[in-house]
Amino acid sequence: MERSAQTTDGTSARFWDATVNGLGTAQRAVRHTVKPYPVRDLPDGRRLELPGRGTTYITESGPADAPTVFLLHGVSTSGILCWYPSIPALNKDFHVVTIDHRWHGRGIRSAEFSLDDCADDVVAVADQLGIDRFTVAGFSMGGGIAQLAWQRHHDRVGGLVLCSTGPFFSSIDPDRLAAEERLGKALKVVDKILPAPADERLDAWQGNHIRWAFAQMTSTNLGHQGEFAAAMSRFDSRPWLSEIDVPTAVVVSTRDKIVQPERQQLLVDGIPGARRFEVDGGHACCVLGAEDFIPPLVEAVGAVAGVESAR
Repeated sequence: MERSAQTTDGTSARFWDATVNGLGTAQRAVRHTVKPYPVRDLPDGRRLELPGRGTTYITESGPADAPTVFLLHGVSTSGILCWYPSIPALNKDFHVVTIDHRWHGRGIRSAEFSLDDCADDVVAVADQLGIDRFTVAGFSMGGGIAQLAWQRHHDRVGGLVLCSTGPFFSSIDPDRLAAEERLGKALKVVDKILPAPADERLDAWQGNHIRWAFAQMTSTNLGHQGEFAAAMSRFDSRPWLSEIDVPTAVVVSTRDKIVQPERQQLLVDGIPGARRFEVDGGHACCVLGAEDFIPPLVEAVGAVAGVESAR
């Protein structure tokens, strides 16, 4: 797709970039549904009431007495869809918990969306499950939420694994934010056409994998893109990165065009003792390129949690 000569001013260029990124996400989703990573060995999920907060959706797998790792998903997806390739590999050595963030999948339906609330939800889930201290692994937006979980709950987060993410997001640029908000308004039309998938379809991973993936993708309204971008624009961990005092691993996607490797490297440089792990992939490598993503992820989680895989 070629950029029009009419997009020479900064605002138009950013709207174009936001649109291209949105179309790129859709293209990756189509590629995933056409040739998905095998869906296998997934845990059953359940709704979980968080007192005073609302009802979310979680999965648990792996040995209950193993170190716990929370897997936090990226924007406009769900916990199980983002992490399904990695769960079977991780739950051999870890107690693995996924959560649908607010406004995503079957997550909490609140009046507003904020990454701070998402971070607090993680600890609220841990409280309900009786988990005191845990590792948090976050992908893209989930990486920002993971950082906030540490900042807001020092005594609960024992380690961080930050994947394809950075200390800030692109919508921190006001023009980029405005472009993504316009894109979100345009996508609200799509939401009116696509019906909300029933639980039966969302849980049917053992059936038609393409239908299951499509149901997971459409369980989050595309039209919320503007609100998601606004929430992400308020995130900037650079002022306190140097205060992070828990073992941290950064899984850098070296061909990432959404969160450039240079921005991911800021986490490695800014967090004392952070270790860098690399995956030869783009921004959707957790699913589209999962065969390359899983090995460094497992190594990174093991390094942070102090567990050497027996495999």
